Amino acid sequence: MTAFVLVPGAHTGGWVWEEVAGRLRKSGAQAHPVTLTGMGGPGDPAGAGTGLETHIDDLVRLIDGLDAPRVVLVGHCYGIHPALGAAGRRPERIARIVHLDTGIPRDGDPALALVPDGTVRERLPHADGRGGGHGDGLLPPSSPDGWRRWGSTAGVPEEALERLARLASPQPADTLTQPLRLAGSVSRIPATGVLCTANGPGIAAVEAMVGLGDPRFLALTGPRVDFFELATGHWPMLSAPGELAGVLLRAAAGEGYRISPPQDERPAHLRPFIVDVPEARRERTGRVDLHLPEADGPRPAVVFVHGGPVPPEARPTPRDWPVFTGYARYAANLGAVGATVDHRLHDIADYGQAAEDVREAVRLVRADPRVDGDRIALWFFSGGGLLSAHWLAAPPPWLRCLAATYPLLAPPPGWPVDASRFHPATALRTAGRLPVVLTRVELEIPELTATVHEFLAAAEHCEAAVEVIDVPGGHHGFETVDHTEPARQAVDRAMRSVLGHLRN
Repeated sequence: MTAFVLVPGAHTGGWVWEEVAGRLRKSGAQAHPVTLTGMGGPGDPAGAGTGLETHIDDLVRLIDGLDAPRVVLVGHCYGIHPALGAAGRRPERIARIVHLDTGIPRDGDPALALVPDGTVRERLPHADGRGGGHGDGLLPPSSPDGWRRWGSTAGVPEEALERLARLASPQPADTLTQPLRLAGSVSRIPATGVLCTANGPGIAAVEAMVGLGDPRFLALTGPRVDFFELATGHWPMLSAPGELAGVLLRAAAGEGYRISPPQDERPAHLRPFIVDVPEARRERTGRVDLHLPEADGPRPAVVFVHGGPVPPEARPTPRDWPVFTGYARYAANLGAVGATVDHRLHDIADYGQAAEDVREAVRLVRADPRVDGDRIALWFFSGGGLLSAHWLAAPPPWLRCLAATYPLLAPPPGWPVDASRFHPATALRTAGRLPVVLTRVELEIPELTATVHEFLAAAEHCEAAVEVIDVPGGHHGFETVDHTEPARQAVDRAMRSVLGHLRN
């Protein structure tokens, strides 16, 4: 018989699992919803020193007392940290670890590193027992409308959301700040990721990240790792308990979707550009490369802004990827300066830093004497699309066109991104008649498609000047993976449209 140990996230206890546990028991499995030390409400206060290690000890004691040959540890949100810690101490007892809508902590990571909303981090210094009104190192639970700080509440009925707020407990600050120490044995335990697509990326997005060759994601292609999707928010035990129970039973049976490693030895982003364009003279200054046309006098320029996140150790860096050197050379061969920039979007929390890098790159390009600083276009790709919001909100007079290719145009729920700064679909309302050239692919990652639809709905409402170029049969990153005639025509049409706006 399989025993499911259900570990809750921050501020919650075993009560959050009641309906899921009941359905698992009806299937013949054991189900053990856990209330960790200090998380049982006013009658169960956290003692001094309650931290991550305390909660790991709670789970180890529970596992030791179970009479079941197969133990499946399910960690939701914060709960994955004590679950992984306990698995490292009792690896021989654990049949599988299920990551329920949560990330993959690395050795030494505190749980706080996976909290999507920065306001939670800001509140922690006031929860250290030295003042601020919370005392005893406790982080108070969210207000009824504040649970979105931990993830999307999509699908949660109002009465369940009210109960969540009513029963929530203060979270011991040390549980969020103490580093997780991972035993090497944990990597040998089968693992399942359950992705809640109303709160973040689905399987297609993970496959796309694997295609980038990032070693952090290549580990997800191993034979012991599989995935499921649930079309709901961050609280599936409240919004979709029946579907979640079914997924957990299938996960225990090893029925999840497995991601295959890339078949081509070269990652998708390092394959040849779709258009064979001649080399152009290239000059490098700091984070910026200029691809220069054979022309006299200052020329208009196109600044190409890559997506991400891209790990800082990635080599080559994006400005040397074939897709961006290809676009920049293409612009140069048509008489414009093509500029590529290595900005520092290394993590989803880095958008502010990346935005400053892009602004500095634009200043450098406009100041170059070979560039006509009054005729500039900015072209954003993929996750870099969020960086377009600044320029859409208040377009400077020298910005003649903004382009976006398979872009992310609204921050996904749960991302630690300031929506007031990085929400192009909202910023478009004040873009006036700035021309926007949007290239979208037919076989797009669903999470990105939803943001493009939101952007186009905003464009229709405010009558923005948006030109849409479709790529039939195209995939995300189509310029190096779809060498088809419609794909070539889409690149050519987008480039000529952007350059046309620069000449007006």
